[in-house]
Amino acid sequence: MKAAVVQMGSVVFDSGATLVRVEQMCRAAAEGGARLAVFPEALLGGYPKGLDFGTVVGSRSEAGRDDFARYFQGAVMVPGPETEQLAAWSKELDLHIVIGAIERGMGTLYCTGLLFTPDRGLVLRHRKIMPTGAERLIWGQGGADTLQVAETELGRIGIAICWENYMPLYRQHLYSQGVQLWCAPTVDCRDIWKTSMRHIAYEGRCFVLSACQHLTHETWPHGEIAGESLIASPRGEVIAGPYSGEGILFAELDLRDITRYKYDLDVAGHYNRPDLFSFHVRDMQ
Repeated sequence: MKAAVVQMGSVVFDSGATLVRVEQMCRAAAEGGARLAVFPEALLGGYPKGLDFGTVVGSRSEAGRDDFARYFQGAVMVPGPETEQLAAWSKELDLHIVIGAIERGMGTLYCTGLLFTPDRGLVLRHRKIMPTGAERLIWGQGGADTLQVAETELGRIGIAICWENYMPLYRQHLYSQGVQLWCAPTVDCRDIWKTSMRHIAYEGRCFVLSACQHLTHETWPHGEIAGESLIASPRGEVIAGPYSGEGILFAELDLRDITRYKYDLDVAGHYNRPDLFSFHVRDMQ
């Protein structure tokens, strides 16, 4: 199976304009033979790097409230017109799509990962369970009802958004569900991130597809995001990337490699000690 990781930036505050560019990338990925395309974190709606939304401890400014209102209007409903369009492209192109979006839920925004399949449309909505740092000012926390791995014709697909990948218990939760295609939408482009992606691929004996935004000062003057997307194998080896600039990474994935390398390390199976350690996820459905 060929998979693709798409490195691109948002038109921040404008999901409609971003979606036009997403369609172009979906068609290019499908033309390149990909059955799965992974897009970055917060792509629809945007990652407002560098903005403070007028907040200091104990005070919020009116200008900051205006910024948040504009950000809120640029977010998407799930389900909604944008998700219907993505589902239609998934079906037309026979392409599984994972994409990051800023989701409106009542009066709260969530950083969300969405999975679309050609046969079922939207099959997975995962809300980031712990926004990082100042993200907590603008995003709510997701619950346990959005932490599931999805069974697809390509394999078992899971989503961990940005620094969720640093949460050992969330990783174990995905491992225990037999995740095979670990999708990591992000805006983290540091060297340690690439090391972590290799570690997760090796630890979980899964393929890791890390899609990072690429923003320049020309398109977003408040702060750049350099990209450095990659794909890692169950051996912990980088098989595509890291990538600079805007574009698409492709890699051929042989899911039999997962079985080959779980032979000596399966952290949810024979390399686990449930007689010594217990693990429980609270059901919030």
